Amino acid sequence: MVEEYLENIKKQFRSYKEVADKTILQLTEKDLYWKYNEESNDIACIILHMSENMLSRWTDFFESDGEKEWRDREREFSSQHLHYSELIERWEKGWDCLFNALNSINKTNFHTPIVIRNKKVKLIESITRQIAHYPYHIGQIAFIGKMILNEKWHSPSIPKGKSDEYIKLEFEQNAKQNKL
Repeated sequence: MVEEYLENIKKQFRSYKEVADKTILQLTEKDLYWKYNEESNDIACIILHMSENMLSRWTDFFESDGEKEWRDREREFSSQHLHYSELIERWEKGWDCLFNALNSINKTNFHTPIVIRNKKVKLIESITRQIAHYPYHIGQIAFIGKMILNEKWHSPSIPKGKSDEYIKLEFEQNAKQNKL
């Protein structure tokens, strides 16, 4: 049951990352710093926030507090004007940390509590928290990307007006797989 849960969680995280990656690939460096207004976050800030959150939460998560002393959360939301390649490098570093951490979890350590902000929590509670937190921000990335690109937007999931076509194709593919 633990292995099945972990595989499902990894699959979910990969699908969320794919939506963000497909959005980010459509954008220029300038686009990553576009803001709707002064109170809004740009995509670059969201990338940095997510990456730093992943690094903080998942680095040595069994041995150290998930809110690392080196993390500067406020700075994550300030403009840092990193180049496109630097942002992508930071993005990938966070996701690598998450997936390496998830790959280290097994039946023997699954019930080991971890600490976040000096509070002991169940590992499953922390995973659940992040499985809700990351897609929240990925939705923001996709929404901002769609606002920037407008008619040039290519949906990273089911395109508008293509639901029936997508569902039909899914049914056909699943029917073929069920026959195997």
